[in-house]
Amino acid sequence: MQFISDPPTETEALDAYSEAVISVAERLAPSVASLKVSRRVRGGRRLDGGGSGVVITPDGFLITSAHVVARTDGSGRAAFADGHEEEFKVIGSDPLSDLAVLRLDSNGLTPAQLGDAEKLRVGQLVVAIGSPLGFGGSVTAGVVSALGRSLPVPAGRVVENVIQTDAALNPGNSGGALADANANVVGVNTAVAGLGLGLAVPIDAATRKIIGALMAEGRFRRAYIGIAGGSRPLPPRVASSLGRSSAIEVVEIVDGSPAASAGLRPEDLIVEVDGTSVEQVNDLQRLMAGELIGRAATMQVIRGGKPVSLEIVPAELEVD
Repeated sequence: MQFISDPPTETEALDAYSEAVISVAERLAPSVASLKVSRRVRGGRRLDGGGSGVVITPDGFLITSAHVVARTDGSGRAAFADGHEEEFKVIGSDPLSDLAVLRLDSNGLTPAQLGDAEKLRVGQLVVAIGSPLGFGGSVTAGVVSALGRSLPVPAGRVVENVIQTDAALNPGNSGGALADANANVVGVNTAVAGLGLGLAVPIDAATRKIIGALMAEGRFRRAYIGIAGGSRPLPPRVASSLGRSSAIEVVEIVDGSPAASAGLRPEDLIVEVDGTSVEQVNDLQRLMAGELIGRAATMQVIRGGKPVSLEIVPAELEVD
């Protein structure tokens, strides 16, 4: 005798992967906007497809990529999944992290939950939501392909700890959300590095600080000392005494810079700044926060094999 069972329900028919992606898409879709940016043209202004943005507060703050709103008149329109559109203003932009903050004159928006990219693992499921090629609310899924990538930005700097994913990204995804399986936004999609290679600026302690500064002050201040350099191995005896293998070699010093005033010289090996050890250029970049601007800091260098202590007063980095 053969029994005919009830057909599986829709939920039962979906595998765990599909259920996870659908859950993220449904939770995040109301928080992701398609952006049209305003550019001045002869006779007025023109709205062009720009990218995507993510709502982070109910009262109208959004985050997006700085390059999405670059070379615009600082305004535009945000279109949401429910069909409504609103004007936005650019509150602040930071090209060196490729992050920007927008503001809508609105309340009652659905904010996304920001996560912590530092907890991501290679192979973890991630979902990208944005407006590739102007198609709003598009969802793609993939995995974290790699962590700790670097993204070149203006002034010879790099964004650190960039997330690499194979979730399909296309022009227009920039500024959109990269979320984990719990719908926490762990990155802001920023670049297509090649076929199957997308990059996202991480949401971590450093970028949260930048976003907060852009919301409050419209800019993020960085310190500047005026050197060009790179990592190089320490002499064996110095490495043994310091308990580390490398330092930052000064290659060039900008005339009139804080480094020049402090007496820093080419071939000096910087091993410590303001009490913190440095081995890579990125270590030094991390220390160049606004708190150091105009404040004397001690710099420990190795010069001719011997330790030398210098006092340096970083200036504020000006970005065009």
